[in-house]
Amino acid sequence: MAGAIKVEGLSKAYQLGEIGTGTISRDLERYWAKIRGKEDPFLKVGEVNDRTIKGGDIVWSLNDLNFQIEQGDAVGIIGRNGAGKSTLLKILSRVTAPTRGSVKVRGRIASLLEVGTGFHPELTGKENIYLNGAILGMRKSEIKRKFDEIVAFSGVDRYIDTPVKRYSSGMYVRLAFAVAAHLESEIMIVDEVLAVGDAEFQKKCLGKMGDVSKGEGRTVLFVSHNMAAIKTLCNRGLVLSNGKLVFEDKQLEAVSFYQSDQNNRSVFEHKGDTSSAPGNENIRILSFYIKPLKGANISISTGLTFEITFFNQKAGINLDATFELKNSDQIPVFHNGALITTSNDSKTGVYTVKGTIPEYLLNAGLYTFKLIFGENQRYALFSVDDFISFEVENESVGSNSQLAPGVISPNLKYEITFQH
Repeated sequence: MAGAIKVEGLSKAYQLGEIGTGTISRDLERYWAKIRGKEDPFLKVGEVNDRTIKGGDIVWSLNDLNFQIEQGDAVGIIGRNGAGKSTLLKILSRVTAPTRGSVKVRGRIASLLEVGTGFHPELTGKENIYLNGAILGMRKSEIKRKFDEIVAFSGVDRYIDTPVKRYSSGMYVRLAFAVAAHLESEIMIVDEVLAVGDAEFQKKCLGKMGDVSKGEGRTVLFVSHNMAAIKTLCNRGLVLSNGKLVFEDKQLEAVSFYQSDQNNRSVFEHKGDTSSAPGNENIRILSFYIKPLKGANISISTGLTFEITFFNQKAGINLDATFELKNSDQIPVFHNGALITTSNDSKTGVYTVKGTIPEYLLNAGLYTFKLIFGENQRYALFSVDDFISFEVENESVGSNSQLAPGVISPNLKYEITFQH
């Protein structure tokens, strides 16, 4: 085998609801197939992992993945929630087994999949460092040599002899990352570790991951919604969608593909006849642009402008266009529209509507626009969910993860007084 990781025909199916097939005879047939190394005879082929639709009892979280990762590559794994990213990392880390296909790995793997994975809550931080090293197949002398460096990096020196069950989630992830990054494994797997911890430690993690991949020549697999981190740390990118590998290339091309994909586009431009543009007999959408008010990327501090151009075919009405912005949890941030015409004076032809979302309003995260065209803001002429989306970065910590709770992130002005 060439390279550090080779994946061929990798698929993973999950059973929804009850695990049994419904009859004892079928359960025995499934068991007999399993012990002979045969495929489950009751798996339904072709059911993709799309959480928005209701299907059968079997879902393919991953479906026929094929790729190879070379030693020393830093690979960003990109995709929306439910794309199969975490399932892939769990299979590579041998936490779960594939339904079919093969994974060949050259070298030891250090995985950081979830906060505290592999830690024993009753053991101290020190004991867990040695335990994790032993699980990775390292000798005690190897771990001892790295011990002081791990503790210093984690910043939990004071609590290193305290059972980790008393650690906060931030302390957990600091120690877990420090162990995974410093132990001498050939492959490091990290699943969105930057979603936990303070801004200073996140920058420290990014720096260490850069050192691991570029300086030490170790292979890094990094799952993140932080496109800025993917661009900086990685040299390759894999884009997953509904359990399938849809794009593989250098990291900049992969991020560009992900952001321009139909489900993640921040720019839409229709080319061709108006009659073939998205819409119906009333409204046809010709273009939709989202841009930062300043700089190259949309962030909490930049604000943004959006502009839609559409063809109206309903003359003589009070035409309006309503924008509903939703976050990644599908929570409406606002529902706001413009009454474009009054006194029933709409005309057949092209209209352009521009809007501005000011800086320090939206928190970091992914957002989508729903569009509703109507008459007097009552009768819907045409509506479409999730037509266009964009990402707000949190540039102050170099992360796109929504680190602080809440939909908005206002820059509030405070006045503080103190009285004796």
